[in-house]
Amino acid sequence: MIETALKISLKQHVGSPCKPIVSVGDLVKRGQLIAVPNGLGANIHASYSGKIADITNQYIEIVDYDVNEDLNNYVKLDSKLNHRELIEQAGIVGAGGAGFPTSIKFNVEFEPEDDGCVIVNAAECEPSLQHNIAFAIEDFDTIVRGLKYLMEITKAKKGFVASKHKYIKAFGIMKKRLAEEKDIELFDLSDMYPAGDERVIIREIKKVELQPGELPFKTKSIVTNLETVKNVTRAIEDLRPVFTKDVTIGGKVNDVEAQPGRVFFDVPIGTPASEMFEKVHGIMDNSGPIYVGGPFTGKIADQHTPITKTTGGFLVAMPFLSFTNEKFGIIGCECGAGLQELTELAAYLGGEVVGARNCKRMKPDATGRLRCTLPGICPGQAPTMLELKKLGATAILIGTCESRTNTVATAAPGMGLKLIHKTDFVLRATDHRLYRKIADK
Repeated sequence: MIETALKISLKQHVGSPCKPIVSVGDLVKRGQLIAVPNGLGANIHASYSGKIADITNQYIEIVDYDVNEDLNNYVKLDSKLNHRELIEQAGIVGAGGAGFPTSIKFNVEFEPEDDGCVIVNAAECEPSLQHNIAFAIEDFDTIVRGLKYLMEITKAKKGFVASKHKYIKAFGIMKKRLAEEKDIELFDLSDMYPAGDERVIIREIKKVELQPGELPFKTKSIVTNLETVKNVTRAIEDLRPVFTKDVTIGGKVNDVEAQPGRVFFDVPIGTPASEMFEKVHGIMDNSGPIYVGGPFTGKIADQHTPITKTTGGFLVAMPFLSFTNEKFGIIGCECGAGLQELTELAAYLGGEVVGARNCKRMKPDATGRLRCTLPGICPGQAPTMLELKKLGATAILIGTCESRTNTVATAAPGMGLKLIHKTDFVLRATDHRLYRKIADK
């Protein structure tokens, strides 16, 4: 038995934190429902059998659990439920990071004249994260069955799996398997970041440009992540709630072979980053911060950070270089790092922000949130960079998508400006190419 408390977050989804339905001292079984939505949200289940040690506004803590507990022993969902109800009771959310409750997303039925479609997002767009593609190689048939269930629930006539041909082995497996399906097609996405953005996927498959705030359903389409579909299949066929997550661990870890990224399937939710790093012989002494998620959208975390339903992985960056006395001009981007995150990164690097601008594509949606009007297709940034240089910038700090980074990287040298990208320190640690000029690919 493990004495250390396992922390299961009460907010693993879009919406409010869930409401615990257990009490301190209760004994729970793996798969048992322990928290329910308090408004928009999704059910949360125990990832281990054990004892409830503490309940806070943020976590339910479980102790006296066995890390070797059989994953096949869990409290099953009610077999009398229909498919959509099983998805809801299983607590399935968007596993790619968004965390929107899947039962709500698929609580629709297309009309016959809609030619509705369900699209599986298998882009795995964040560099160094590999668990979606690894599962496609391991068991793609589970994804096909899940897609068929979702098509049946919504009465969609067509299904797509959207991926990239650069994943040679996985793409070959998908192509061979989908050749057997008359209503499901493999779509080859552009090899760029953010090809996995749902608006980019809709643009490429449906040839429709969604505006900020518009959802794929406007085109009679629903987009969902590959691992989400895996969880749908398990809920329907195995009556299994969501209590595990697939993740990628990599970067500055002592296991050299794991540095580009090692995939771990079915890690119990609540497992701290420290436990995952033990599986790769720990973090190297001379290392930078830990990022939870991918290099573009990941956030700095620590070794106590627990895995949730939306965790992509833990990547250890190279040590941050010192840019003491550097004058930074920063350019915000919806697809990567915004102005606040870049300001914090500049402070980590020891520099000073002398000017801040958002990309010209950034416009407020109906809620006031700044959104990119054409994700992945970006305007030249030379005028913005000239403005920042006039404000005293000696370097440009960005976390932008591949297209915008290309425009900045092309112009920066001629202006005598250094260029630092938010992803540089993680990508170096995972032996991945840096994002600069698209021509350098």
